[in-house]
Amino acid sequence: MGKKYSAAAEKIETDRIYSVDEAFELIPTLGVARFDETVEVTGRLGVDPRQAEQMVRGTVVLPNGTGKKVRVLVFCKEEKEAEALEAGAEFAGSEELVEKIKKGWTGFDSAVATPDMMVEVGKLGKVLGPRGLMPNPKLGTVTFEVKKAVEELKAGKVEYRVDKVGNIHVPIGKVSFGTGKLKENFSTLLEAVSKAKPAASKGTYLKSLFVSTTMGPSIKLDVVEIKKSYK
Repeated sequence: MGKKYSAAAEKIETDRIYSVDEAFELIPTLGVARFDETVEVTGRLGVDPRQAEQMVRGTVVLPNGTGKKVRVLVFCKEEKEAEALEAGAEFAGSEELVEKIKKGWTGFDSAVATPDMMVEVGKLGKVLGPRGLMPNPKLGTVTFEVKKAVEELKAGKVEYRVDKVGNIHVPIGKVSFGTGKLKENFSTLLEAVSKAKPAASKGTYLKSLFVSTTMGPSIKLDVVEIKKSYK
């Protein structure tokens, strides 16, 4: 792995800032693992997440998906179970799922809940919260529109959210997607993040952006160029 990483790193000029086109031409050549690595975007936003009005958080459906199979669970009453399963959810139910999770089971990647189930789902906060699995109305995962919510998650809906110091970290696909599809996903993500700029955020919003594979070196992107595209 050390030799493969070094070989990949040699393809990148460490003191150079790359255009989006240049970076995504390089990305498919930088995978160093035997598996199909995830391509990730990381960066720093000019916000202070300690201030509620400067929190940046949202979701976006990537046009080419993420390349990851997402197991979806839906907390719902019996009348919504068929809709959830027909939309592609792996699990759907009410109190029985709540009890199963209380005992330690978390065999799913995303969760949706109808509003009438949130009293019960709220009891799972200590289990689901730390794992990022708690349904949230702001993210469209607390809704009676079960079919739409499940289909979006299956299609490649991702969450972007700044951490406590203003960093973001979002997967945008797999190395095997190739340059074109990865660029489309990147553009969709950046458009969403740019539109989510808080009114209270002053000064430079996109401070830095990098793209990398799971195990490979990162490429620093030209944020000046990107700002011109996503105003």
